[in-house]
Amino acid sequence: MDVLERIDQQVKGNPILIFMKGTPQFPQCGFSMRAASALKECGVPFAYVNVLQDMEIFENLPRYADWPTFPQIYIDGELVGGCDITLELHATGELKTLAESAAAKAAAA
Repeated sequence: MDVLERIDQQVKGNPILIFMKGTPQFPQCGFSMRAASALKECGVPFAYVNVLQDMEIFENLPRYADWPTFPQIYIDGELVGGCDITLELHATGELKTLAESAAAKAAAA
C-alpha cells in the first residue's frame, strides 16, 4: 500500500488523530508535547502516530495535507492544524467541542 493511502486510512479511521514526534506519554519535541497535552485535557480518547518510528510517514505526511510541520492534528478526518492552532482552539474551548463531537459521532456509527 502506498504511504499516502496508509496516512489516509489512519486519518479516516480515527475520529481524533495526532501525528507527532514521540508519544503522548513520551513526546520527543515541545510542540508535540503541548499539542498532545491540549488533546488530553479535552478528556476524549485520541489516537497517535509517532512519526519518528515510520520514516515513510515522516517524509510524506507534509504532502498529504500540504502542511509542512509536526505535529499535525486531525479531527473527524479534517486537518485542524499544528501546535499553535491547536493551542488557540484549546484556549477558547473550541478544541474540546470539536473533539467531543467527533468522538460522539464515531461512537454512534
